[in-house]
Amino acid sequence: MPTVALTKENFDETIMNNETVIVDFWADWCGPCKMFAPVFESASERHSDIVFAKVDTDAEMELAAAFGIRSIPTLMVFRDQIILYAQPGALPEQVFEDLISKVRELDMDAVRAQIEAEMAAEVHEGHDHGDDYAPGHDEI
Repeated sequence: MPTVALTKENFDETIMNNETVIVDFWADWCGPCKMFAPVFESASERHSDIVFAKVDTDAEMELAAAFGIRSIPTLMVFRDQIILYAQPGALPEQVFEDLISKVRELDMDAVRAQIEAEMAAEVHEGHDHGDDYAPGHDEI
């Protein structure tokens, strides 16, 4: 499946309407982004059940700012509208494949239960952030 170009207009809809979305925040002038692009494209062809999407940070500055992108490339993995992974850096092909495998294997009911427990603890401590995304789940 070819990669999808994400904009602020289609970002939420793409995340909401697909089980797993892997987002590559990139820019045309970025050398590591260009080196990672073939790895990302190749994975998109092997995993047709996953949406592989790209955000051009120069064209979509507002979207990049909303996610706090400070370094590119940055990868984000969403499953069931929850951010499971958000890290800068180009991944070697095998590491990227391992990440995809781990995302597939996750028990999302357990992830949601952990998020609810963390949010309940924060509310109990008086720190209600109301986040929809998984706090503390930067790495799988």
